[in-house]
Amino acid sequence: MSLDPLQQLAADYVLGTLSAGQRIEVEERLPRDAMLRTAVQQWEAKLHPLTQLVEPVEPSPALWQRIEKSLPTKPRAAPAAGPAGLSRWWHSVAFWRFAAATGFAAASVMAIAPTVGLFAPARPQYMVVLVAPQGTAPGWVVQASSPQRLKLIPVAPEPVPAQRSLQFWTKADSWSAPVSLGLVEPGKPIEIPLDKLPPIEPNQLFEITVEPYNGSPTGRPTGPIQFIGRSVQL
Repeated sequence: MSLDPLQQLAADYVLGTLSAGQRIEVEERLPRDAMLRTAVQQWEAKLHPLTQLVEPVEPSPALWQRIEKSLPTKPRAAPAAGPAGLSRWWHSVAFWRFAAATGFAAASVMAIAPTVGLFAPARPQYMVVLVAPQGTAPGWVVQASSPQRLKLIPVAPEPVPAQRSLQFWTKADSWSAPVSLGLVEPGKPIEIPLDKLPPIEPNQLFEITVEPYNGSPTGRPTGPIQFIGRSVQL
């Protein structure tokens, strides 16, 4: 099931994939729209742990100059969006300089760079945050540097019941059924080629299910969904 418009807007805002004009509209709307504030808080809580996946990087002086030129000279007063408060810091040069020491800057720059013109990826890039069906904390992250190859990275793996396996699946909206991407082991990243499948597309479904040992006997998901998410193009 695709995200409703409010959730999609909040997700795009937190990821930094909105245009500058759209971002301003959201920031002006946040003080008076409680539902949007709640959605932004929820997406910040989901995505903030991803910053821990990035090794600390000190950007070059030239990159700092480009970042500073892309930010307003006088930051707008943006509302605090929740406990994490990430959104109010996007336009703060002081925040970006501090964040370099924590590793957050590298993840954030990768997310917002296409919208502010810092650099343009050669090909579309996708990210998927897989969460438990009734949860909010990420369990796995899917990173796709190209539409036909992806990397599955564990964030908070859960134990697998005895004599059971975890199986990774994907399904685009136009497909009639999900396709298996193979078995995965808790706590172990894996790279998966997609050369026999159509290229990844926005909103493509990814999920990990608990299956009988050695995988589903039917070629379709049979067990409970452990983690699920949809692709976002960065």
